[in-house]
Amino acid sequence: MNDMLIRGLTDLPGTRETLKPATEAPAQGQGFSDYLKDSLQKVNDTQVDADQAVENLVSGKSESMHEAMIALEKADISFKLMMQVRNKIIEAYQEVMRMQV
Repeated sequence: MNDMLIRGLTDLPGTRETLKPATEAPAQGQGFSDYLKDSLQKVNDTQVDADQAVENLVSGKSESMHEAMIALEKADISFKLMMQVRNKIIEAYQEVMRMQV
C-alpha cells in the first residue's frame, strides 16, 4: 500500500523535475570545514549587524528600537544555535575517542 502512495506522489504534475536522486554527490570544493567556516562567518555577521543597530540607535542615526531589538534577537538565536552545534560536535568527538578499537 505504501508503494502506491509513493508512486502516486511522484506522478503528480510538477514534481518530476524537482525530485533529485539520493545518490547525488555534494558540490565539489565545499567540505565540512568550509561549511563550518561559512556558518561561523554568518553568525559573526549577525553579531556585527546587531552591534551596528544598537550603535545607530544610541547615536540617534536610527529611531527604530524595533529593528535594533530584532537584530539583537537574531544575533542571540544564531549564537545559541552555534553553541549547541559546537556542543554536539564535541560530544560526538568525545564519543568517538571513547570507542575501543
